[in-house]
Amino acid sequence: MDSVALFLEAEAREKRTEAQEKRRVLRSDSKLNDLTDAAFKKNFRLNKVAFEYVLQQIKAKLKNTHRSNAIIPEHKLAACLRFFAEGNYQHGVGKDYQSPIGQTTFSSILKETLDIMEETLCSNWISLKMSEEDIQQSKLCFLEKTGFPGVIGCVDGTHVQIIAPVENKHLFLNRKGHFSLNVLIICDYKMKIRAVNANYQGANHYSHVWSLSPERRVFEQNYLSGARDSWLLGDSGYALEPWLMTPFRTPRTQSVESCFNTSHKKAKNIVERTIGLLKSRFRCLLGARQLHYEPMKAAQIVNVCCALHNICLFFDSDYSTVESMDITEIEEDQESEEVAPSSLHNQGSIIRNQIVAQYFQ
Repeated sequence: MDSVALFLEAEAREKRTEAQEKRRVLRSDSKLNDLTDAAFKKNFRLNKVAFEYVLQQIKAKLKNTHRSNAIIPEHKLAACLRFFAEGNYQHGVGKDYQSPIGQTTFSSILKETLDIMEETLCSNWISLKMSEEDIQQSKLCFLEKTGFPGVIGCVDGTHVQIIAPVENKHLFLNRKGHFSLNVLIICDYKMKIRAVNANYQGANHYSHVWSLSPERRVFEQNYLSGARDSWLLGDSGYALEPWLMTPFRTPRTQSVESCFNTSHKKAKNIVERTIGLLKSRFRCLLGARQLHYEPMKAAQIVNVCCALHNICLFFDSDYSTVESMDITEIEEDQESEEVAPSSLHNQGSIIRNQIVAQYFQ
């Protein structure tokens, strides 16, 4: 190697060392709690109490690595939350004065922290299990607000874009020509996400995802066990089942079936708003952006963002603010085409007709 090349290599090494030192100094001077409550929530989506809760849950499990041993858990969490909130590329986090971290270092931090957050938070904050009190409160809330009885939740799907995967990329190409995960979401009357399944490729139809999902099997088993007065609501992209009420196809104007559909649509709107709120809060999931990761890691990000969404709801006591939000970026790629009846259509039709006769005559 000639002297010029040696000089250039030494100069580049010196610049990298200087940049690393600047980031270290910035991190040491960064005091997240000095931010106002509004600024803190804007940057990290969680308020300070929720941030501290998540930090305490994962802090003991965070390990020092050769790249991140100088970065305290608080800054690791802040960097990841900033990435989820903004949806920028990893190098954008490194330019953030609140969490100045190099791109390669952030990459290892994200992997480490994401694994721990999924393991620690998701099972505790996302669950289909509902107490009898929760079930009754849900039914009452939906009935009072929309006139629809027996509802314990709503189901819908959403596409989260990813870069073209190395293997089986055709399976991830959705009907709009984008590579994506087809994510199943079930929410309750509080906009809490009760279930998320991000394991299916974008080429799948929502109804196919639902038919294969463990979540459907839970509701089927509940029905077989005798719970026959509670159901989910789904749009016409799903098949009618005894535990999943869908709207009537092409009802006559001002008919009882049309009234049923109006009430159904009003009630089911909450899952669309929940998805809109989730994506607005964690913009890495928005349709205009792509997650630049292989599908399994992208699914992890979706799962963690859903858990964080529930944590945000829990630690933000002003539910009226959430419920009155104008979510403008609601589900940009819904699949509204109707599907063929399932083998359980007749049983579901009987229940649907009973609802019409009792509540919409």
